[in-house]
Amino acid sequence: MKKLFLLALVVVFVTVYQMQKWSHESGPLTEIVNVVIPRGATSRTVAARLDAAGVINKPWLFRIMARLNRLDKHLKAGEYQFSPMISMQAALDKMARGEIFYRRITLAEGLTTREMINLLNAEPMLSGEVTLAVKEGELLPETYTYVRGDTRNSIVMQAAKAMQKVKREAWEKREPGLPLKNADEMMVLASIIEKETAVPAERGLVASVFVNRLKKGMRLQTDPTVIYALTRGESELERPLYKKDLSIDSPYNTYKNYGLPPTPICNPGRASIEAAVNPELSNYLYFVASGNGGHNFAASLNEHNRNVKDWRRQRKK
Repeated sequence: MKKLFLLALVVVFVTVYQMQKWSHESGPLTEIVNVVIPRGATSRTVAARLDAAGVINKPWLFRIMARLNRLDKHLKAGEYQFSPMISMQAALDKMARGEIFYRRITLAEGLTTREMINLLNAEPMLSGEVTLAVKEGELLPETYTYVRGDTRNSIVMQAAKAMQKVKREAWEKREPGLPLKNADEMMVLASIIEKETAVPAERGLVASVFVNRLKKGMRLQTDPTVIYALTRGESELERPLYKKDLSIDSPYNTYKNYGLPPTPICNPGRASIEAAVNPELSNYLYFVASGNGGHNFAASLNEHNRNVKDWRRQRKK
């Protein structure tokens, strides 16, 4: 009887040892795969899903190991990403720790609020509609993380909260003497800077041009505001800006109106907001495309006209 008991112990020990060995071996997965574990899933359901996805090939062993490790009641719901050859034990530990897969969505600088909402609507792993009322310039361009099934409203709230913080901090650190009444006007100027240049080194100079013109009571005469007047931020203009467009009757037309437009014309990034409150010191009043991706700046109209002629010559080449 004693021998049988000892034999049984040996069999159990060897069996458990072998199962432990199998559970730590490289798994059958050959490529990265995502698996969704629903809420309330049993270890049997989890094992079946992992088996179907190719993460494991011994679902019975998975259930036993989950029970032996006392993890069968602690496998957390969510979307998981598994790497090739992940072991069964590593997969178990991953789900027990709740290391769910975080997705990313980038809301780029210079997009209008409508364009950002369109991006969110096009993301299939988000849920629900955007029901929050969001104005132009209220969403911070950034890369945001989310998990499968998060709401679109949750991303909007993240972006709005982040923009409020950046806006407040930038206004508190503004350079004295700016021709801006409040943080809202700062955002309008920042949005124009964002649309005028994609060259980081130029933002401060572009800001200085607009600040200098505002101080002198000159019209800003900036094309992006006219484009916004034509599209209202719903889409790209998808055609050249015509000379007749500069005469349209709109509060956003800075060729006809003095001062800033009534609202931002896009959602500016951190760098453009920083440039709006800390412009470079210059006497520039004009700028035009240089033909190489940047701009040529001028302090006088005569100098500006020469730069315009140079730009037109380059376009003809």
